[in-house]
Amino acid sequence: MKKIRDLIERYYDVLAYLFFGGLTTVVNYLVYLPCFNWWGNSSSVSNMIAWVFAVAFAFLTNKPFVFKSHDWSAKTLWPELTKFVGCRLGSGVLETAILWLTVDILLLNGNWMKLITSVLVIVANYFGSKFLVFIKKK
Repeated sequence: MKKIRDLIERYYDVLAYLFFGGLTTVVNYLVYLPCFNWWGNSSSVSNMIAWVFAVAFAFLTNKPFVFKSHDWSAKTLWPELTKFVGCRLGSGVLETAILWLTVDILLLNGNWMKLITSVLVIVANYFGSKFLVFIKKK
């Protein structure tokens, strides 16, 4: 039991990120899929709409639960929020560009391409959040 507890403590941020990243992906898909499949928006437009909801959810969960940043004062919140949105904007542009090229131009399956690009985005977002946004003070 102690070894399991030690492993969880050692890799807490990765495990928590995978959990909340999974929930963020669910939020993203709950918005993307209806926009793309039911309402006929392009993959790019659907992805941009879903991105807004996913980023809001991700910030509100990643800050306290993943990276254990509990200071919600303006002096801490605004720099974290702007860096977080900036990083997510970068990965969101990358994801949207890939979807635009593969789905809107090359006419590949939008549902499958969204899934494939999500893996790349999740990895990029973890490293951006860990090393650029929620930097642990020593």
